[in-house]
Amino acid sequence: MTDSSTKSDFDKMVEKLQRDVNDQARMTFSEKVVTEYNNPKNIGKMEKPDAFAILKGWCGDTMEMYLKMEHEIVADISFMTDGCGATIACGSMLTSMVKGKSVDEVKAITEDDLIAALDGLPEENLHCAHLAIITLENALKMLQ
Repeated sequence: MTDSSTKSDFDKMVEKLQRDVNDQARMTFSEKVVTEYNNPKNIGKMEKPDAFAILKGWCGDTMEMYLKMEHEIVADISFMTDGCGATIACGSMLTSMVKGKSVDEVKAITEDDLIAALDGLPEENLHCAHLAIITLENALKMLQ
């Protein structure tokens, strides 16, 4: 890693651009949303899941959810998406909320719970929470 005195002009420009993008995002999204989409948790396809679902939302984003179960507990969960920052944040937060919970506890999680965990979403991104929740619900149906 190089310190700031040895960074190229290009590296400095990229860092400034990233700061500008994050500053702009913070004007629209909560800090939790920005944190989740910049550092998503539980992202990736899962080998040999016990259940999974893949859905495409009306906006064109695709969400995938993969579950590993131990008895009636979600032992592991992951997601993938080709969606926007809000969709990434919803997948990341929802998987964190679900891991270690019973199927009944997971079924009780609502879009409003997810939105609240993210400290809100702009009106135009509420469908991202819906996509994450219904993808999870569809994955859970495979367990029945």
